[in-house]
Amino acid sequence: MSTTIKVALAGAGAFGIKHLDGIKNIDGVEVVSLISRDLENTKKVAEQYGIGHVTTELSEALALPEVDAVILCTPTQMHAEQAIACLKAGKHVQVEIPMADNLADAEEIVRLQKETELVAMVGHTRRFNPSHQYVHNQITAGQFNIQQMDVQTYFFRRTNTNALGQARSWTDHLLWHHAAHTVDLFAYQAGSPIVQANAIQGPIHPTLGIAMDMSIQLKAANGAICTLSLSFNNDGPLGTYFRYIGDTATYLARYDDLFTGKDEQIDVSKVAVSMNGIELQDREFFAAIKEGREPNSSVEGVFACYKVLHDLEQQLNAAG
Repeated sequence: MSTTIKVALAGAGAFGIKHLDGIKNIDGVEVVSLISRDLENTKKVAEQYGIGHVTTELSEALALPEVDAVILCTPTQMHAEQAIACLKAGKHVQVEIPMADNLADAEEIVRLQKETELVAMVGHTRRFNPSHQYVHNQITAGQFNIQQMDVQTYFFRRTNTNALGQARSWTDHLLWHHAAHTVDLFAYQAGSPIVQANAIQGPIHPTLGIAMDMSIQLKAANGAICTLSLSFNNDGPLGTYFRYIGDTATYLARYDDLFTGKDEQIDVSKVAVSMNGIELQDREFFAAIKEGREPNSSVEGVFACYKVLHDLEQQLNAAG
């Protein structure tokens, strides 16, 4: 590998562009290939970001000898198959959350990472948002301990559209995608494994085939609890809002911003080199490659989350 890490990025949609914007700020990294299904749109995005190679096939990019690493911002249902293909091609890989939509595929990715010893990381962005990093630093310093997390993940997706309002060719999932953020973050921040998990869901959408509303309860081994409410029916403020209730303070985290329980904003601008959680996530991926180490949110490091999601899915299926 040269001193510059050469990257192929798959997925020229809303999230792929967020990664491209973040990578622009990182020295020693160059995106050399852009992969997406709509060739004409992909060419436009590639021209905007100065990317020389464009293709609709991931295999074509994986065959490029100069490609060191791949970032996957593709539909959830493709993540596991593509991550496995990257590892088998000898490429480091960062796959956007979730790394898989079933436990068996997640297990295979972890197995392959151990076999190849390549850097394999999952985009569990909440670990990197400055707001959550601030809370994590308070916890590791022994100044704050979580008693309860109350989390709301709300979107308005009664039609199948993405974050840019564009029609999607795939269906999103409250459990395997959106709940994954909080299930992982809760265990990470509590510093304790999840030992109890319960879920209920609302009616299945007649055309999308998924539950549009869900409620999840979690308990960590150290006694901390978490309540997560998720909806694709919410016609109001969109996004995810975290309330940390602890033994010394209450924090409200809204993406990269943080507030006290009384809604007083906390300055988190000095927590990391950027206020952009996606950029910080990418910086960790590239630093792990350069330093030959396991990254934060490695496939092995987040695997416990996918075991919990699997157990919750089994519970929901049994409930009918």
